[in-house]
Amino acid sequence: MYFNELQLGFTVELEPAIIDKNKMIDFALEYDNIPLHTDEEYAKTTPFGKLIAPGVMSFMAVWAKYLKVDFFGEELLAGKSTKIEWFKPVFADDTLFAKATISKLTPRNEKNGIVEVTINAFNQNGVLVLTSVTEAIVKIKK
Repeated sequence: MYFNELQLGFTVELEPAIIDKNKMIDFALEYDNIPLHTDEEYAKTTPFGKLIAPGVMSFMAVWAKYLKVDFFGEELLAGKSTKIEWFKPVFADDTLFAKATISKLTPRNEKNGIVEVTINAFNQNGVLVLTSVTEAIVKIKK
């Protein structure tokens, strides 16, 4: 969709994202290799009591579901920024439920504008585990 076709507050529910333990450990071994993500015996000694998923991996699992609904399609010119906040740990076999909302629309010039998309992700118990705010540059329909 073009910038001028988008509506502030438009929200969609994303498909659930399941955190697979093997994928979680593989991701951690490659990108975030710390014992809290990779060593089950160590993780038992932490306040979490078991392995937790790398935060970026949790975000990417949800982001992959967002890309299936992709608000912009071919009208996307570029990503501008992403800010992620993690509130609670995500564990293996958790299911993340998320909503994506157009949270800000800022015209930039006659050709494009900046669209802010906020994603809130909750675990299977309804606990907010992460929020991301992504800005994208989107074409304006002439």
